[in-house]
Amino acid sequence: MPSFNKTTGVHRLMLQLLYGSGLRLRECMELRIKDIDFAQSQMVIRCGKGGKDRVTLLPQSVIEPLQIHIQQVRLIHQQDLEIGYGATILPFAFHRKDPNAPRQWVWQYAFPASTRCQDPRGSGIVRFHLHESGLQKALKQAVRLAKISKRVSCHTFRHSFATHLLQNGYDIRTIQELLGHKDVKTTMIYTHVLNRGGRGVVSPLDR
Repeated sequence: MPSFNKTTGVHRLMLQLLYGSGLRLRECMELRIKDIDFAQSQMVIRCGKGGKDRVTLLPQSVIEPLQIHIQQVRLIHQQDLEIGYGATILPFAFHRKDPNAPRQWVWQYAFPASTRCQDPRGSGIVRFHLHESGLQKALKQAVRLAKISKRVSCHTFRHSFATHLLQNGYDIRTIQELLGHKDVKTTMIYTHVLNRGGRGVVSPLDR
């Protein structure tokens, strides 16, 4: 997509995951180290819309840059630990069950914030994930530089993921699972944006 060429660094990587894996913006922001499986080329998305977990693909083209990024994140985490920090926020008050978990590497965010902050729940200084507005602003600038006249948001990449999978012949049930839709009717919406008719049938006359 043209917007990729106008972004760099972590923002480019995140946009590639939105499009290449069909992630929602929040799902990308909240991705943790433990949920990235390079060996299986997949990611586990925790507590997606509706509170359900799902598994989606990890694009081959993003594996190497993501691995390099995670190495850099690990260095930041190690530096935090050395000066007495290194904790992050855990879901469902899990830190009460395992007080050491907030500082464990596997629980860290894949896209951590550049600075530490006070945990609003009062558990001390933590490193949260990047703020959504940062990626949104980067995308807005990329769209302007690419001279795209249509409205483009972070969610546009998820829509494009589904539409392009349909165009490539993948079945609707598979796409439903990757997107995490509860009802296949929600996924069926994408069949109407292909401009091929309700059943996706091309007239033999047009061939």
